Amino acid sequence: MTLSPARVPATGVRRLTATLYGYSFLDDFVLLYPVYALLFADTGMSLWQISSLFALWSITGVLLEVPSGAWADAVSRRRLLWIGPLLTAAGFALWVAVPSYWAFAAGFVLWGAGGALGSGALEALVYDELDRLGAADRYAGVMGRSRAARLLGTVSSIGLAGPVFARGGYAAVGAASFVACVLTAAVATRFPEHRVRVGTDDDGWAKTLRTGLAEVRGDRAVRGALLLVPAVAAVWGALDEYTPLLVRDIGVAEATVPYLIMLIWAGVTLGSLLTGPAERLGTTGLAALLAASALALAIGAAARSLAGIALVGLAFAGFQLAEVLADVRLQHRIDESRRATLTSVASLGTELATVVTFGVYALLGTEAAHSTVFAVLAVPYLVTALALARSRAATARR
Repeated sequence: MTLSPARVPATGVRRLTATLYGYSFLDDFVLLYPVYALLFADTGMSLWQISSLFALWSITGVLLEVPSGAWADAVSRRRLLWIGPLLTAAGFALWVAVPSYWAFAAGFVLWGAGGALGSGALEALVYDELDRLGAADRYAGVMGRSRAARLLGTVSSIGLAGPVFARGGYAAVGAASFVACVLTAAVATRFPEHRVRVGTDDDGWAKTLRTGLAEVRGDRAVRGALLLVPAVAAVWGALDEYTPLLVRDIGVAEATVPYLIMLIWAGVTLGSLLTGPAERLGTTGLAALLAASALALAIGAAARSLAGIALVGLAFAGFQLAEVLADVRLQHRIDESRRATLTSVASLGTELATVVTFGVYALLGTEAAHSTVFAVLAVPYLVTALALARSRAATARR
């Protein structure tokens, strides 16, 4: 039977989105998530050592983010999307096989490399495939649901982490995380990819990188959209790594920690599902969203109670929503041939800001409680909200 022209794009969109949602779910279905900070602490790592591991993770991304993005514009993006999870799987295997500082460090390097290969490549592949199907205007909603699928994977893994950990300890949650990564790689091979790539030396990844950076320098709109991504994503992304320690500090049992982390991520999932309607917020609405989320973070962390943890979850939901909206603004402003490159440049900024946040957290956490550090680190979001409001006012005056 011959498909009608209207049905062909619809079928293509369904195949793309089904693969994307499955990939996103499995990529974050990692039972180690809610307990790896506890694994490090139980192995004898100090707060400084734990922070250095998180920083190494981000530094790996810093070093590989932009080259891998330019590489994704020069070679198959799908190929990078299945190689990355296999590297992460190897890192998790190291953690549970030989738990030690250097094994944790090597695992984070592998995880960082795997993440860098997919960062930029995934967004670029999805946007270009939707554009080819005449559905680029659906990118915000599709990526919002993709983030929701990721968060559903996170929430599901957190819910399972408690009973699996109780039965088999760190080895069991590590093995389950390894299997999830292998399945993620298998799903990635199903992504459609129709982009025509030119494989000559003149059009290699180095030239792609140069032209992408030239676009950032020459286009103020692109530059502003690019800088907004790390301003929104970095701090809460770093704080996420410390949430098990924040939760444990309110006095709950360790077995309860994964369930409260699950509560936080349930709120974040809801935030992702609101991306489509929230795209109409505009600059002023985005500024208000960031300010309200910052206040919820500060008040919730300072409360040191179950209600406070719920407020932290609400704040994270707002930051997740704002992060997706920032990515949408960027994708609408950049050219197809440099999409992965510039998305990776934005991710590079996020990684650099994240490394700084880890350092600040370790410095403040030496003398202050986790709740205090969380509250202090809400301030950068108030600054970003103010900058967005001023930018909107200046645009209105012009």
